[in-house]
Amino acid sequence: MPDATDAPPRELLIVEDDDAFARTLQRSFERRGYRVHRITGPEQIDALLDAHQPGYAVVDLRLGNGASGLACVQQLHQADPDLVIVVLTGFASIATAVEAIKLGARHYLAKPSNTDDIEAAFARAQGDAEVGLTGRTTSIKTLEWERIHEVLAETGFNISETARRLGMHRRTLARKLEKQRIK
Repeated sequence: MPDATDAPPRELLIVEDDDAFARTLQRSFERRGYRVHRITGPEQIDALLDAHQPGYAVVDLRLGNGASGLACVQQLHQADPDLVIVVLTGFASIATAVEAIKLGARHYLAKPSNTDDIEAAFARAQGDAEVGLTGRTTSIKTLEWERIHEVLAETGFNISETARRLGMHRRTLARKLEKQRIK
């Protein structure tokens, strides 16, 4: 990536409903020479894109009011296919990672990730065929976790509908999600 002194400021959009985390991320990227814009959900994307043309975006997967970051990824990619989008989430699963990439994200990172991780993800345009494959088999708990998140994504992160589709009580699902939360 070019040095901030060689080029005009790089513009970054942060779509994040956690104000404290968004502020921290904003300050960190501003110190690296980015001009940062923050919004909290998909309903603000069109207005921001009318006024600015960010080259990069960091999108939280799970936004307030049940909004999905996947919808934001889709909306941003449709508006500008060259926009480099990284999805950041505390609720990582294979299902949502695959969907994020299909919808136009360049990379998918599990929280906690720092500015270095995100900037490295911006720079990675190609996949890496040399990534080591693990010989470890998938556990039942991991399979269950991935299935839960696959259904969560299908239902737009609606807990009640997810529990119904999985055939479990809503409180049981809520306990499983709280227990597995990645912080």
